[in-house]
Amino acid sequence: MKKVLVTGGAGFVGSNLVRMLSEEYGCEVTVLDDLFTGRKDFLAGIEHELIVGSVLDTDLLEECMRGKDAVFHLAARNIIVSIERPREDMEVNIGGTFNVLETALKYGVEKVVYASTSSIYGNPRHLPISEDEPPSFLNFYSVSKYAGECYCRAFYEVYDLPVCVVRYSNVYGYNQSPENPYCGVVEKFLDKALQGEPLPVHGDGEQTRDFTFVEDACRATVLAALSPKSPGEVYNVGTGVETSVNKLAYTILSLVGKGGDIVRIDRRDIDNIRRRVLNVEKVRQHLKFFTSHTLEMGIKKTLDWHIGQARPEESS
Repeated sequence: MKKVLVTGGAGFVGSNLVRMLSEEYGCEVTVLDDLFTGRKDFLAGIEHELIVGSVLDTDLLEECMRGKDAVFHLAARNIIVSIERPREDMEVNIGGTFNVLETALKYGVEKVVYASTSSIYGNPRHLPISEDEPPSFLNFYSVSKYAGECYCRAFYEVYDLPVCVVRYSNVYGYNQSPENPYCGVVEKFLDKALQGEPLPVHGDGEQTRDFTFVEDACRATVLAALSPKSPGEVYNVGTGVETSVNKLAYTILSLVGKGGDIVRIDRRDIDNIRRRVLNVEKVRQHLKFFTSHTLEMGIKKTLDWHIGQARPEESS
């Protein structure tokens, strides 16, 4: 795994993955990103080649894919965009994934890792959620990401393309910006707390999620690429710990040491999943992956990063 391509590598998870691949594994990394939510400064100080463009551009994709040993496909439109512009969600998340798989096959890539989402489970019948839980589609994003998984399976079965799937659960950490309307709840809460403002919680706050620190998510993704067991497999990537949004909010208020209380606001259309916690036994057994960060540890690291990012503006 010397030469790798990371689609969506200037985004939140992608940029963290690029740093890990470059600095810890010594990979020569090419990034393909259309900068819809990605930012060049997320890649500052990392050895990489950035090509600005889309996975819908098949000629450009071929140029990026040629000579690569592994591909990490993270490029996607996210859940909020899927609600606002479902056709764009379909074109990028499904069509773009097909393009990546087809091009990887053409150039003999040794491993493809597709980043999917635990959103495909919807409101599950069983907790913790195992990989064989039937999908439940409550939004367009879950449909498009699962369709990408299906194409991964088909390319594996029909062409023996060595591809595997990692399903992330509520990843948070470095390179989430509160100015980005698509950023996650952890960064939004941290920003509000640091400004001394109340944390806005949708609904009663008892909805639960499996919050996963970005370094752990990236580590599992790399291990999936390296493992000879992973082709044709799907892996949950989470902590196996169920946390309510209320608990998340109070944890952040405690770590920040200032900020207001919690303010209740109306639930959103996308807040239709009541409980989520993943069964992570398969990823532990197959990939020997274990999360290194508790919620408090991960939030503390994210808080330190957030404060460090704010300092240059405060001194200017």
